[in-house]
Parts: sequence; structure tokens; C-alpha cells
Amino acid sequence: MEKIIKEKLVEIEAQENVKIIGAFESGSRAWGFASPDSDYDVRFLYIRNRDDYLKLGGIRDVIEWQLDETLDINGWDIQKALRLLYKSNPTIFEWCASPIVYLESNILFQFKALLPEFFSCKKSLFHYWHMAETNYQKYLKTPEVRIKKYFYVLRPLLAAQWIIDKQCPPPMLFSELVEEELDLTIKPEVDSLLQLKKELPEMGLAPKVQILNDYIEERLVYIKDIADKMENIKSSWNELNRFFLDAIEGIYD
Repeated sequence: MEKIIKEKLVEIEAQENVKIIGAFESGSRAWGFASPDSDYDVRFLYIRNRDDYLKLGGIRDVIEWQLDETLDINGWDIQKALRLLYKSNPTIFEWCASPIVYLESNILFQFKALLPEFFSCKKSLFHYWHMAETNYQKYLKTPEVRIKKYFYVLRPLLAAQWIIDKQCPPPMLFSELVEEELDLTIKPEVDSLLQLKKELPEMGLAPKVQILNDYIEERLVYIKDIADKMENIKSSWNELNRFFLDAIEGIYD
């Protein structure tokens, strides 16, 4: 599949007249708990020719290339990525931390060097709290639940705890978060569910696990309270503007 994905990236560059500077896996495969029928969530960053950015009509800053049962491929213009980085958008940090990389370049390495300056603990905590809260309320309150939804709640909760403890972006791999942040009293339950998820299809159901629901509810309250008390950081556009101009002038090629 990696060969097919790389061929798709070449197609995108040719047909969209862009240069892809980085491509990554972003979903359950990158998190380390894919189901047998999980698709491939491929995300990429790209840059256009300098003159394209000067057009008065503007240009679209996303490319949605393919969505089917096997592949989900889309990407963001570097200009969009930089604007989101300014806001400390956690998605940018996650893509750049993916353990599965399909393509990387010198521009990407320079882009990654900018990340630490723009990481906001407060914004990231609220992002992961909201992700966990939304999935919990929507999917884990019924007698039977989709197994994968437990991990869509547990992973952001553990990522939030990582941020609280270490004041830096969390890793993508669920196993790393479990090793560092999961309460040992519920680890056997999580291990059992993880094994079950790897064996069941994406829509696989199982009875609700009350001990996990209790843990989730307690963590949601705890994380929200800490996030509320944190201060926002103030960022500057200077470094991002400098990087963008250098990138479109080919300084990093």
C-alpha cells in the first residue's frame, strides 16, 4: 500500500502543479490501534509556485484527492498550515509527529523547527478535552458501544495528561501515551479492549465498560479545570512570514 500511496502523491503533484513537502499517516494506523479493515488516512503539506500566491482571485488552500473504502487522501497548502500553526492548531503537531511518513523534504524539516515556539498548552488541552468529551457523550453512554470509540476518547485524554505533565506536544502512538500516562488500575481493561479492537471490524460492538466510563468522566472534569486556569501564549508572525517567503523563493530547496 505504501507504494500505491507514493504513486498517488506523484499524481497529485503533476495534476495540481504543486510540490508536496511532507506526507504522513494521521489516523488509527498512526495511533497504533488500526482495525483489520481500517482505511489509510494520508495527509500532506504542499507548496505552490510563487506566482500562484500573487493572484488577485486567491487560490484554494486544500486539495481533497481521494476518499474511498481504502484511501482517504487530502492536504493543506503551506500557507494554511502556517496560519494554523500561528494558532497552535494541534493537527499540525500531530501530522509532524506521525510515526508513519510517506514523504519528507528539507522544507518540512525547516517547518518542523518552527513548531516548539508556537505550541500552546492551553489551546492543545482544550482541543483534546473537546475531542474526548464529544466522543464520550455521543458514543459511550449506551449499553453497547463501538469499541473503537473508547480509543477515540482515551487517546485524547492521555494526550492531554501528557501536556499537563510534560508541557510539550504528545506523541502519536497510543502505546507511548499508555506507558507514560495511563492509570495502572485500568490498564488491564484497556489492554483487553485494544486486543479486541485489533480483531474486530471498524463497526465492532461490545458491552460498555463501566470502570472506563467512570475514569473518563473523572478525567474530563480534571483536565477542563486545569485548562481553564492556564494562560494563553502570545505569538508573532515574524518567523512564519520569513519561513513562507523563503519557502516560495526556493531557499530551502
